[in-house]
Amino acid sequence: MSFTTGSARSTLRRLAAVPLLALLGACGSTYAVPDTGISGAPGSGAASDPEATIHVGSLYEPTNLSFVGGGGQGLTQAFYGNVYEALFRLNDDGSVEPNLAADVATSEDGLTRTVTIQEGVGFHSGKPLMAADVAASYDLFTNATYQSPRVNVLNGAIDSVEATDDSTVVFHLKAPWIEFEYQLSYVWVVNTALADLESEADGTGPYRFDDWKHGATLSLARFDAYWGRPARNGAVVFHYFTDASALANALASGDIDIIAQLQSPDSLAQFENQAQYTITDSSSTTKLLLAFNDKVAPFDDVRVRRAIYSAIDREKLLRSIWGDYGQLIGSMAAPTDPWYIDLTGVNPYDPELSRQLLDQAGLGDGFGFVLDTPTYDPHPTVAEFVQSELAQVGVKVEINLITADEWYERVLQGHDFAATLQEHVNDRDIDRYANPNFYFGWDDAEFQRLYRQSQSTATSAEQAELMRQANTRLAEQAASAWLYLYPQIVVAKSDLAGYQLHGLNSQFQARDIVKP
Repeated sequence: MSFTTGSARSTLRRLAAVPLLALLGACGSTYAVPDTGISGAPGSGAASDPEATIHVGSLYEPTNLSFVGGGGQGLTQAFYGNVYEALFRLNDDGSVEPNLAADVATSEDGLTRTVTIQEGVGFHSGKPLMAADVAASYDLFTNATYQSPRVNVLNGAIDSVEATDDSTVVFHLKAPWIEFEYQLSYVWVVNTALADLESEADGTGPYRFDDWKHGATLSLARFDAYWGRPARNGAVVFHYFTDASALANALASGDIDIIAQLQSPDSLAQFENQAQYTITDSSSTTKLLLAFNDKVAPFDDVRVRRAIYSAIDREKLLRSIWGDYGQLIGSMAAPTDPWYIDLTGVNPYDPELSRQLLDQAGLGDGFGFVLDTPTYDPHPTVAEFVQSELAQVGVKVEINLITADEWYERVLQGHDFAATLQEHVNDRDIDRYANPNFYFGWDDAEFQRLYRQSQSTATSAEQAELMRQANTRLAEQAASAWLYLYPQIVVAKSDLAGYQLHGLNSQFQARDIVKP
């Protein structure tokens, strides 16, 4: 899923002001790679062990092993680029490069993309990769019971897909499409002959699925017959925790090597100024939303949505949760997105403006709504903050705590809600608002026009300009209330190197990680 659901049960707490900036190590690099001398390299000239097991601590355990079965953020973290691959690879810095695709040819009219797959690629089971597997994986992804938000984008751009021989896949497009490679990086190529994708895995990546002890660990083993550049370690074990403090303690005690995404800022104190640890703060794409059901009154009125947004002191909220980390955003775009612009001033914190807008909407005497709130942190704390802020402008919020499964079934699938809190982890996911059938229910002709035009531009610069206009429209209409952007804090043993820092879309490609 493109947002956290099942296993994100961190223990973020309200924080007193803490001088956290002093805790940071190097920042801004995509990888800590030993060969280049970038931070994270093993110290003292220590040689890396090619058979080492890398122990990764995480709060995000998959719900299952299927990328079309709602496996969740944890599945992306463990499997993307490790067990499963796509025609194109989304790198940690946001760039896209060919992966299982060896060559891509575009017809003169831009309506046909012909992809030649790499030679000599095999699944972990020994089955050779054929073009038919790519076509079948695409069909599986776009026709699954669980509908990824990407499906609407793909179906809107691609008319049909066919394998014309063992090594060639032809994509017939409805119009020239500038995001072809990027969007196809989300379609994992799987062995669709597997009996149960939710409990089995058979990919083409540098690791094979080894074992899953539910509630404890998920293990990957290096696949020695991998077609590409092999993993520089022997195995990776993801250790799962339901408590952020327990996760931090596991690193402190030496049970794990790295925390891929630290979720408890106050736990950083035990790692600061310690030579055996490296702390890095990098860009994130994880956005916390107060999402409205824009088809349901009173949130079908832009004045009400803007009033709610302006009644919330987002700066105060962010600092109460993350101290000096994280940042405010004014729309669905993160700073790493090519069309990001600072729109935080479009809906400023202004309780008086909020009251005026409510009065204009005929709600000057106030109103109430139910806020469906996932039970895992930081959502309950955020819900209480929102409740307190909105009470000051006459809006009564009833907090309804729901499990991740309830959220998935009732909010995401059933659209049976008025407002909810949720994280969205993907980059470039502004396209969710172009789909009126997504759970937001936002249906805006002007935004959809700008989005459609952006997809058929000839250059990335033209696309970015149109998307900036769409982004501005989104903010002005306050389709949601974007509360803040999470920080991406990685804490690792100082002798560990080669790990990704940005955690783009929650992925954690592990093949370059080394340790003595």
